[in-house]
Amino acid sequence: MQLSGFLDESNYSFTRFFIQRTLAFIYFIAFLATINQFKGLCGERGLLPVQHFLKRITFWDSPSVFFAHFSDGFALVLAWVGLILALIALSGLSDAFGLATSVLVWFSLWLLYLSFVNVGQTFYSFGWESLLLESGFLAIFLGPTRSPVPTLIIWLFRWIVFRLMFGAGLIKIRGDDCWRSLTCMQYHYETQPMPNPLSWYFHHLPVWIQKGSVLFTHFVELIVPFFIFGPRWIRGIAGLLTILFQGTLILSGNLSWLNYLTIVLTISCFDDSLFLWLGLKLGFTNWPQWLTWAYWLNQGPSVTGHPALLIYGWTAFVLLMSIRPVMNLVSSRQIMNTSFDPLHLINTYGAFGSVTRIRNEIIIEGTTDPLPGPGTQWKEYEFKGKPGNPTKRPPVVAPYHMRLDWLMWFAAMGDYSYYPWTLNLVGKLLQNDSAILDLIAHNPFPDQPPKFIRAELYEYRFTDWGEKESRIWNRRRVGPYLPPLSLGNANFRAILQDQGWLQNN
Repeated sequence: MQLSGFLDESNYSFTRFFIQRTLAFIYFIAFLATINQFKGLCGERGLLPVQHFLKRITFWDSPSVFFAHFSDGFALVLAWVGLILALIALSGLSDAFGLATSVLVWFSLWLLYLSFVNVGQTFYSFGWESLLLESGFLAIFLGPTRSPVPTLIIWLFRWIVFRLMFGAGLIKIRGDDCWRSLTCMQYHYETQPMPNPLSWYFHHLPVWIQKGSVLFTHFVELIVPFFIFGPRWIRGIAGLLTILFQGTLILSGNLSWLNYLTIVLTISCFDDSLFLWLGLKLGFTNWPQWLTWAYWLNQGPSVTGHPALLIYGWTAFVLLMSIRPVMNLVSSRQIMNTSFDPLHLINTYGAFGSVTRIRNEIIIEGTTDPLPGPGTQWKEYEFKGKPGNPTKRPPVVAPYHMRLDWLMWFAAMGDYSYYPWTLNLVGKLLQNDSAILDLIAHNPFPDQPPKFIRAELYEYRFTDWGEKESRIWNRRRVGPYLPPLSLGNANFRAILQDQGWLQNN
């Protein structure tokens, strides 16, 4: 079978195929993280229990199916349903039975994930959550494989890419002066939320390369986005530059699925003629094996797509709802990663408007001593992603998202009073709470919980070339973050009980 049998030189059949399948993969990762983490973070006895949050807001503030009912079991069932639906969309079965099935699957994915995001509080407050919801809702209008591709929807995907990239560029130019002096990359790789194994090497690149990478960042984020709306080949080059830029971010750190989803959206820059040309250049005169399923889906009679009036109406709605995000873009007081509606349909984005110069980490320690003193031996808890043991190599995590590790990075930037869930975290560790222990890598007290837990603040810096063989990080103690706390402390226990954070044993 010839490659041209599937690709239309003047259409977006392959563009839609790629967007739908890769977006389904991102949904799969998102629901997998929810299955593994939601109970410990936001469950009935989580760090920020949903049932307490629901008492403080209304449905119209934060629409979610959990207003009808919430329990750990119900949340787990919905997360698993989302995961299965993501697999159905990933496999293409969502397209096999016409428009109604396609709409049902994609709408359900959006509704289920919206329900978790809108009650997830600070643990679901990241920009890529809104980006997934905005993209996921737009995917409802793409239609099944054998239906006509709605070109206007492809253009709306490009509109997301423009706002995402241009917003990120503007927030940098208006924010930290290191972006203007071209020095940000001398700090970023070391101080980013969660470095990966290559971050150490990026940090030690020559200064001229790091400055050049800042210039490339400005070029891709501030200039290239305008070419996304250009003629085919100009648009294609803009898409390739954007993908190349996102690839370097993937190589240099763990930024959840942000970069992966940006690549998914950037596929909208390409039409079938570009895919056909690229396939022929690469020698794909016959069907690649991995496209046979897509070819099977494309066989048979055409199916009904969305009515044109609906597509025009949604396009007009998006443009109308884009007024506030655009006003935010041109404002000198630009904010980033904000939703202007509770459904997260049209949002504003941005990343790293400021870059921290020093990396501080919270190290949580416990002891079984009945009363800590100068001779007390404290044992460290080890997290899965964030730096702890200086000899531990940073992991590859993305596109998976370790929410607790990320929030620990934020918490290290300020006093614990701004992050009250850290007290609950201590309370959970003092009880060897299984849901919380599932979120960390090593519990030094597997047989019985500690009597006291404290949190210490350390400054972390990458080692030099000569030290790398023995350890990745150098660290020095800055001071206490939380004093030694025990469930025997009446004030601490009262705080936990008042918030419903203390288990009734």
